[in-house]
Amino acid sequence: MKKALPIVVIVGFFAVFAFGIFQLFQLRFESGDVYPPYSSLRSDPLGAMAFYESIDKLPGVSVQRDFSADNRLPETPATTYLHFAADSYEWERMSEDEFLTIETFVKGGGRLVVTFTPESAESFNFYNRVTSPTNSTPGQKGTTNSSPAGNKNNPIKPKKPIVEDEDFDFKTVSIHDRWGIGFGAIDLVKDDKDVYQPERVKNRTDLPLPATLDWHSGIVLTNLSKEWQKIYTRGLNAVVAERKFGHGSVVFATDSYFVSNEAMLKDRHADFLAWLVGPAKTIVFDEAHFGVTETSGVAGLMRKYRLYWLIGGLILLAALFIWKNSLSLVPPHEDEKPREYLVGKEAASGFVNLLRRNISPANLLVTCFAEWKKSALGAKCPSARIQQAEVVFTAENSLPERERNLFRAYRDISAALNTKRNSNTTTKT
Repeated sequence: MKKALPIVVIVGFFAVFAFGIFQLFQLRFESGDVYPPYSSLRSDPLGAMAFYESIDKLPGVSVQRDFSADNRLPETPATTYLHFAADSYEWERMSEDEFLTIETFVKGGGRLVVTFTPESAESFNFYNRVTSPTNSTPGQKGTTNSSPAGNKNNPIKPKKPIVEDEDFDFKTVSIHDRWGIGFGAIDLVKDDKDVYQPERVKNRTDLPLPATLDWHSGIVLTNLSKEWQKIYTRGLNAVVAERKFGHGSVVFATDSYFVSNEAMLKDRHADFLAWLVGPAKTIVFDEAHFGVTETSGVAGLMRKYRLYWLIGGLILLAALFIWKNSLSLVPPHEDEKPREYLVGKEAASGFVNLLRRNISPANLLVTCFAEWKKSALGAKCPSARIQQAEVVFTAENSLPERERNLFRAYRDISAALNTKRNSNTTTKT
């Protein structure tokens, strides 16, 4: 018991440790904080799970998540594709194929909604961008005027074109040249605790939307072409804009806070969210750009195409194959039946067993002496030795059966037949 005690303690320790790790991962995945902010898989204040589940409860609406690793948009018509917490730097320039993919999707009736990660002017300038002056009304708080053409009534000037890298296999296209839209940033105001405060943005349309919204991002949309409709603006700069492409549309919003779980509790605007999603009956949340993707392995393909019966058939075929090779379904032919062999013993053992079965112990000495006498006569054994052996045999055989000793008789006969011993005895005499 004492020797087994350390093993029990170690096993118990590892069991408690494994249980603690399991509980830790369970808590992390339940809260969803292992996923990036604004992911629909995240249930803490920074996630968008409440928005996803709210849409999922609407009758007649199908909602799903996109985990595909390929760069494609849904082919289902009348679909709204929600791309939350995008990086404005990545959208400034894209390849021709990416633009064609988006345009094909929206022209077919799709609706692409892109919300950007909230940024201040400081973080926006981190990527060596040229920020804009304010385009707000005079006296607006938290504005800068760093542009050479610092006119308060002029929109932000477009940035200088990015020089193409000769090492790239493809050339990128500016979103301003392709769609007539750009990005800039206006500083947000900080409070006494050095915390950025949201700005108030205004509704510039006749749509039944909130008159104002609290905006938690310093990014603004600049240099919009006439195809774009400004929905909400910060001063003269749009923060939410929409453009029609065929039967569909593209919506850009420079903030993502309004889709977060915290906003659903503290600052919910259902009318704005309903307009954002649009009239589509199929809603897709993009999770792939967060890095949450699923690989298309064999198991994944089987689940996707419901090939469960195929697996069952393969298992059945494997079982039949094993059965066929282990047991024949046709009875074997007589010639093919395995022959039975008796396992015997050595010749000496067989001879001893034969003697035991046919000669009783009382007749053993008589039988053995008779057989020896035959072999001795055939070998021309001296008659004197035979006579001496007969004397010993007769003397032993004349005794009562209980007093006979086969071993003693055998020893005396052997001594009588030992000529060398007899000769030594005569010499000494």
